[in-house]
Amino acid sequence: MFPVLIVILVLALFLAGYTELRRRQIQRRNPPAGILLQVDGAQVHVIEDGGQADPGAPVVLFVHGASGNGQDLRLAFSGLLPEAVRCVYIDRPGLGHSDRRLPADAAPRDQARRLLATMTALGHEVFTVVGHSFGAAVAAAMALEAPARVQALVFLAPATHPWNGKVAWYYRLSALPVIGWLFCRVIALPVAERVAPLSMRHVFAPDPVPPAYDARIGLELLFRPESFRSNACDLAAFNRHLADQARLYPRIGQPAVIVTGDQDGVVWPSIHSRGLKRDLPAARLIELPGAGHMPQHAHAAEIAAHILTLADGARALQPAGGEPAPGAGRPS
Repeated sequence: MFPVLIVILVLALFLAGYTELRRRQIQRRNPPAGILLQVDGAQVHVIEDGGQADPGAPVVLFVHGASGNGQDLRLAFSGLLPEAVRCVYIDRPGLGHSDRRLPADAAPRDQARRLLATMTALGHEVFTVVGHSFGAAVAAAMALEAPARVQALVFLAPATHPWNGKVAWYYRLSALPVIGWLFCRVIALPVAERVAPLSMRHVFAPDPVPPAYDARIGLELLFRPESFRSNACDLAAFNRHLADQARLYPRIGQPAVIVTGDQDGVVWPSIHSRGLKRDLPAARLIELPGAGHMPQHAHAAEIAAHILTLADGARALQPAGGEPAPGAGRPS
């Protein structure tokens, strides 16, 4: 028995050392692409594109989903919105280059307050919010927190309503107080970086994964122990928080567009997208035939047109040739 314990201890120390080495390599290989702000005592990573010459230009905030960072939505929409539109991409707390500095079981509404404070620090008082997956719940929370500031909403493959079931065991384990901390610093990184290709294919299916997607968004930032645990804490408590938040959705009166793929195998459109359509008085639902959980990549141009339609002042920014294309989806 004693030799077995020695072997386990040596293996754990080896994996912990490997994790720390890789963490430092990942940090060096993926420097911040934007600016780092101090907001409520926490570092927030922000990238802003466009809108340089017009201080009155529409502002669009993009809120990424779980297991990613702000570069995902930037990769999808960069170059598809007019230069006059100010596009703001923020790493959510604990992901990318943003600090968490929130309770372990922080709700989407806690993250919404952090993002609202960041937008205030940037000087953006009113804006449209685009939220993908988990980020859609944060977008909805922002609309509840500051209805006068959030002028319109675009929900992409939203995860916004409670469901029957649990998230994966490794997220629940990673979120535990002591055991989770150890798991993230010994086992999570070497396993996660090896299963990432398969996970990406599952998340994008049936759509293909964009070329070099993981490198272009710095996906490996997620594998660092602190980010993996932050992501796990988000997901482990998510269903419970959605049960409380979803009851408030009828208060959201802003115009909204919900875009979902009818082949989404990550979140169920029947629960989340159609639930939003039911609960939001001013929402339009668009179902994209054959699309999966990442419609922002496979249908970026169509979605960009809907964002423009909703963004403040969008009618004055339409490209030559008339109205934005309404997309190939089925409105309902």
